[in-house]
Amino acid sequence: MGTGQKPVVVVGSINIDLVANTSRIPVEGETVEGSDFQIHPGGKGANQAVAVARLGYPVALVGRTGDDAFGRELRDHLTGAGVDISAVATSAGTSGVAVIVVAETGENSIVITPGANAHVSPNDIDANTALIRSAGVVLTQLEIPIETVLHLAQLCARENVPLVLDPAPARDLPQELFSLVEWFTPNETEAAFFLNGAGAGEPSAAARVLMEKGARGVLLKLGSRGVYLATQNGVAEEVPSFKVNAVDTTAAGDAFNGAFAAALMMNRSAENSARFAAAAAAISVTRAGAQPSMPSIAEVEQLLGSA
Repeated sequence: MGTGQKPVVVVGSINIDLVANTSRIPVEGETVEGSDFQIHPGGKGANQAVAVARLGYPVALVGRTGDDAFGRELRDHLTGAGVDISAVATSAGTSGVAVIVVAETGENSIVITPGANAHVSPNDIDANTALIRSAGVVLTQLEIPIETVLHLAQLCARENVPLVLDPAPARDLPQELFSLVEWFTPNETEAAFFLNGAGAGEPSAAARVLMEKGARGVLLKLGSRGVYLATQNGVAEEVPSFKVNAVDTTAAGDAFNGAFAAALMMNRSAENSARFAAAAAAISVTRAGAQPSMPSIAEVEQLLGSA
């Protein structure tokens, strides 16, 4: 990467997003007419990597694509966005695919078929130990197998590399994993899943319960209400959102996580990094698509300056 900066390393999914726009999300058994259709590169891992790259910070991605046409397209896009894909392997079969329905309000409904993402294994982590060891911070999510995420977390703990876990899509996690995470970053729906009703609806209580599970820091993403940040050493802060006109909320959380990691690597405090990330997420929802919506650092700084 040649900058002397420790890279952000992202371990996660790489998908192609098939996006249909409709007046509203259909209910079970219903057919609605679409108004538009696009194909975008996506996947939480790739989205977060592109979010970092668009901000001008060095980033490498560990993951897998299929040996299909989508896989070649996804690789080309990642390279074009400035992501180091030397640790992206190829699996026989299809790449990951997400089918996304976006309503006029900007809300979305998503079905994900993992494809090659299901084959990201602990062996892929071991094969890239040197890269992960070199990272200033590692980002991961739950669109790859849980055993791989746990193996990564154990490696990060051994090498003293901070790990940011975006627990999406929400699923049962090994208890050990919580104690290996520097930042646990659920949205409200995901937090409710992990809380089982404990502290639900109250950000400070929710963060406290999640830290009792072992996470050293919590970033609770509250959508239009902003972010609640808490750490085990006593930090507790509400970070307000930026008022924008939402067009498409797809990947807003990925924009946030990528920007938070990049800001930490730019030597900003956790609180300032969360505010920077909230601005990046706000810009992302004003644009269609996942990776196409990720802002530049100039755009983020402009929004921060105007707030």
